[in-house]
Amino acid sequence: MEFRGSKRAVDIAAPQERSALKDLPETGEKPRHRFLGGVSRLGLKLSFLVLIILLGADVLTFTSTIVIGFVTGGTNDTVQVIGAVGASIFIGVLLSLIIGNTVIRPLSELIKATKRVSDGDYTAKLEIGWSEKHTVRELSDLIRMFNEMTEELRRTELFRKDFISSFSHEFKTPLASIRGFARQLYEGGLTPEQEKEFSRIILEETEFLSELSSNTLMLTNLENKDIVTEKTEFSLDEQLRGCMLRLEPLWSEKDIEIDMEGLDSVRFFWNEQLLAHIWHNLFDNAVKFTPAGGTIKVGCKRSGGFIVVTVSDNGCGIEPEALPHIFEKFYQADNSHAIRGNGLGLALVKRIAELCGGSVSVESEKGKGTTFTVRLRNDRQQ
Repeated sequence: MEFRGSKRAVDIAAPQERSALKDLPETGEKPRHRFLGGVSRLGLKLSFLVLIILLGADVLTFTSTIVIGFVTGGTNDTVQVIGAVGASIFIGVLLSLIIGNTVIRPLSELIKATKRVSDGDYTAKLEIGWSEKHTVRELSDLIRMFNEMTEELRRTELFRKDFISSFSHEFKTPLASIRGFARQLYEGGLTPEQEKEFSRIILEETEFLSELSSNTLMLTNLENKDIVTEKTEFSLDEQLRGCMLRLEPLWSEKDIEIDMEGLDSVRFFWNEQLLAHIWHNLFDNAVKFTPAGGTIKVGCKRSGGFIVVTVSDNGCGIEPEALPHIFEKFYQADNSHAIRGNGLGLALVKRIAELCGGSVSVESEKGKGTTFTVRLRNDRQQ
């Protein structure tokens, strides 16, 4: 089917609803190390080390006794005791240096690094030396996992600071605008046309703040959710048509041609209301960045175990350096902010697609247009 201007030639079929829940996936992880008779591999290594120490002590004691007896021309009890004590001291010092270098030193450094992390320094890193790598492998595993933990904490902290900064900026700008125009309305002395214009601006800014708050709360909720409920079976192609129709005033005003002839009849089982946010954001972006008289194409088809939905436009396209970042929170490829947005729409699209077991990707060429491809896992073939 095809839309042109304000033409509405679509019959929205009411989707059949039925509630169902999928079985929860098993999420338990198997332990990394197996146990043999209740003894871990680390315990076996330590036992083997103790055995080597005892054998080394016996060999060195016997050798030192022979050497001392050979030098003095004979052996007696006193010489044997002196040899044993000397050998024990030598072995003790040697083993202390070896064990201290291979086990105690890395653990001491790990304790110091952990203290730095507890103080808020997430840049703490530990190097895996030759001894950790070739002697006690558990130490190298522990150091590697510690480094991974601190790296994740560092990224989380950077994201938190960036989120607070971006969120504050997005709120501060419209609030300043509202305050300025509200002050002028309060002071009076404006023409009716000015009062109407200032009131319109205040209304738009409050709607922007409302949408920003709603999207932020929704994205925060989805990021802490792994299981989606309220799933029903519905017609995905009819949902796509319905979402496009709700934006008719926007694309009709710009005389944009809407081509939805590539929609196959597809039944899908998931949360219908949540999935609609994907199409609303992608369609809204396509309309915003498509020039007057342009074209938006929407396709939907099955491909293997997935349902593939594409949204293409012949708009201004996206800069190559911006493509890797467009799914990040508060990121806006249009640095001039000529087109108003809160930078959360595509982040929502990505997270919802992930919850659905799918993915979203983008291809774009500056000046020629952009294509978003959403892949949804289709576990229930109809």
